[in-house]
Amino acid sequence: MTQETDAADGGEPEAPGFEQLGVTGPVLAAIRDLGYETPSAIQAATIPLLLDGHDVMGTAQTGTGKTAAFALPVLERLDLAQKTPQALVLAPTRELALQVCEAFESYAGRMKGVHVLPVYGGQGYGVQLSALRRGVHIVVGTPGRIMDHQAKGTLDLSELKYLVLDEADEMLKMGFAEDVEQILAQTPEDKQVALFSATMPAAIRRLAQKYLRDPEEVAIKTKTTTNQNITQRYLVVAHAQKVDALTRILEVENFDGVIVFVRTKNETETLAERLRARGYSAAAINGDVPQVQRERSVNQLKDGKLDILVATDVAARGLDVERISHVINFDIPNDTESYVHRIGRTGRAGRTGDAISFITPRERYLLAHIEKATRQQPAQMPLPTTEDVNTTRLNRFDDAITAALEATGRITAFRDIIAHYVRHHDVPEGDVAAALAVVAQGETPLLLDPENDALSASIAAAGRPPRERAGRDAREPREPRRGRGDYAPYRIEVGRRHRVEPRQIVGALANEGGLRRDDFGAIAIKPDFSIVELPANLDPAVLERLRDTRISGRRIEITPDRGIPNRRRLEHSDADGRHAHRDDDRRAPRREHDDDRPPRKPRHKK
Repeated sequence: MTQETDAADGGEPEAPGFEQLGVTGPVLAAIRDLGYETPSAIQAATIPLLLDGHDVMGTAQTGTGKTAAFALPVLERLDLAQKTPQALVLAPTRELALQVCEAFESYAGRMKGVHVLPVYGGQGYGVQLSALRRGVHIVVGTPGRIMDHQAKGTLDLSELKYLVLDEADEMLKMGFAEDVEQILAQTPEDKQVALFSATMPAAIRRLAQKYLRDPEEVAIKTKTTTNQNITQRYLVVAHAQKVDALTRILEVENFDGVIVFVRTKNETETLAERLRARGYSAAAINGDVPQVQRERSVNQLKDGKLDILVATDVAARGLDVERISHVINFDIPNDTESYVHRIGRTGRAGRTGDAISFITPRERYLLAHIEKATRQQPAQMPLPTTEDVNTTRLNRFDDAITAALEATGRITAFRDIIAHYVRHHDVPEGDVAAALAVVAQGETPLLLDPENDALSASIAAAGRPPRERAGRDAREPREPRRGRGDYAPYRIEVGRRHRVEPRQIVGALANEGGLRRDDFGAIAIKPDFSIVELPANLDPAVLERLRDTRISGRRIEITPDRGIPNRRRLEHSDADGRHAHRDDDRRAPRREHDDDRPPRKPRHKK
């Protein structure tokens, strides 16, 4: 049976709560702590099916909340007494594996003794082996490393109850099809399987028919677009600097009413208190705030007696206040549906609005999901400078003086007092006015010091692409693309007869070795092997990690290539799959002892 569901389009969804779906106890309490109240479309359709024991094949875009769709049912039925893995989640990349692992840990926040282990290439085996020996309930990993553990006998999946294939189409694109099938074949037949994919090509359906038992199909049609009247911007900022960054933005932005979204109920109270301490009229609303108090805060926002509401998703559902000019995602949501609902609080009924999202460097991947869901590309904004803040403060100071001068009745009385002071202390009136400004300002300086602006420097560093930040790429500035001399050829034992493609090689090596796209030069695919150009200064530890990497189910056994590629005319493909010729069509005559190297021994087929 196939269920087709339209994802939210920015209106208010009519969906059951998580408790109506069957989520209970500490799992329900944990997701409420995270601000989850209304399930997304994929969650509402999938959770009851999984809790009832059905295999599920779900079609949904990344960012629609599918991690919770499979994680909550697993946690709901977890047997904490069992020490061997009960659930295995396969993900195409280590980044996704880590994200899924973190999500499981968040949803298990109210449960005691739940152990979740990420298993991926690039991490030492020691950490993973010690965790597996202690006992793990849930394993989240990439196919290559999972297969390695199975081959070594260090991962016992004999009592596995649940298996999830996350982003199955991506796994197939990266050449993990045979790996996934081999893993599935070595797990118990009576396990429950959930398969999630953004698309459903024939290869995925064949996989489902072979390994899923009468699966229920769930298809989510995404319609999450946003009002074109909303200007979307984002600022890359470390978590510890969010409050300072928010304060500076509020100083410079010409706002009317603001909703600031955070993830948890506790954070609403904490942030509202910190904003009040900095002189802003702010209040918190969340699911625990009594309805009477919530209505009072909303009415104060409407009447201009309150400028900022700090809210969770559930508390702001259905909120329609004309004064809301800005929505600020202090904590960016993990699913795009929540993002669309949040920023939909502004720009309503034809009005314009601004949406600003704080994104930590680790959350950059969410930008692509937001762009796909909203069909708009958020613009990166700079942090307002000290000069911007000082200009704003001086303008407001001028406005305050102008307003005071217009209050003629009170001015006359103070004019006499100032004249009395000038006569008796022989001080110029200008100095007296400056002294009164100091009294009015208090201990806090009116203007910021441009020479001491650590916040701007720190956020500028966080906002640069990863290769420009400090770390392994900070050794020297890089050119956009390496020169040929910066690469060295490596041989891998997979080739054309193994139906391997350049994108599979790039995907597998990047995933297991922690390599980036510009670490790959030419890729020459031969009948029985391939030659891959990698950085000439490749860390030996990276090479060691890559030796056991598998592509199309076959170990690549990577080694430095001892051939002389510049003496051969090779048709090759670079990392994005485009074809080119290394040399021109003329072959150089090959000498037996070219370049003072011994003649290469012929390879004998085994």
